Amino acid sequence: MAAAKPVRAMRFNHFKVFTGNANPALAAEICYELGCPLAAATVKQFSDGEVHLQIQENVRGADVFVVQPTCTPVDTHLMELLLMMDALKRASAERITAVLPYYGYARQDRKDRPRMPISARLVASLLERAGANRILALDLHAAQIQGFFDVPVDHLFATPVMIEHFAEYGGENLTVVSPDAGGVERARAFAKRLESPLAIIDKRRTDVNVAEVMHIIGEVEGRDCLIVDDLIDTAGTLVKAAEALLKQGAKSIRACATHAVLSGPAVERIEGSDIEEVIVTNSIPLRGEADGCRRIKQLSVAPLLAKAIQSIHEDGSVSTLFV
Repeated sequence: MAAAKPVRAMRFNHFKVFTGNANPALAAEICYELGCPLAAATVKQFSDGEVHLQIQENVRGADVFVVQPTCTPVDTHLMELLLMMDALKRASAERITAVLPYYGYARQDRKDRPRMPISARLVASLLERAGANRILALDLHAAQIQGFFDVPVDHLFATPVMIEHFAEYGGENLTVVSPDAGGVERARAFAKRLESPLAIIDKRRTDVNVAEVMHIIGEVEGRDCLIVDDLIDTAGTLVKAAEALLKQGAKSIRACATHAVLSGPAVERIEGSDIEEVIVTNSIPLRGEADGCRRIKQLSVAPLLAKAIQSIHEDGSVSTLFV
């Protein structure tokens, strides 16, 4: 595939894309789509674990994009992002856009129990204080996180990438399933694009990373089911949802999620389940057992993010990508 034309300079002196150690492969692929080189930076650690960072290029007057999902190890990658933006700001970059293919600490987005932090709000404040002039995010765990920022936020969805993969399964015999009430809007968008009915699983969470399936709303008997979620962490919710669907007579189970967190026993649970395939994106790199799991397939969001970056740099509209 031929590389896209280099992004043309407009009101900025030049254009740069940087990355930390979270997902350099995705950043390189984005740069390939944009037709520009990945900008140079040294990101290491001192012997005690502190991040040591230095920008290796001139960024004065530049429009800078920092591609860094805050995935495992979350705290280290978050610090890399914060320190890189601070370094860019102090080096006189004109504008800094934090490109977050995965936004960590998003699951505590409200105070639903006594004496709990609102972690998603705290991270938003840290990003702004470090120097982010704009945020480009992909499938936030909760849409209201956009409101935690005082800078512009472009919130993309991986739906177009997923829809293209599942188009052949769509139609009358496919039921799109939301694993909980919070994901209904996302699943409904899938169902509408695939021209398929929607089902919802009533889930009650008894503890952190512990979910209990209650009952299913919708028709799944004798049908191919596609479970749609934004992320898979320990895969407990996913596997229990699949078990509940099979008990109700589902013919087959597939699943998709944008973010493959896949912590703890996730891969083991998926391999031991009756789920035929789990489609994820490369917003988070597959590591360890997940990288070798035949049931887990990865799609690239680099073209989607590259289009958004180009539109932002050229002061164009990003709304056509919000589908």
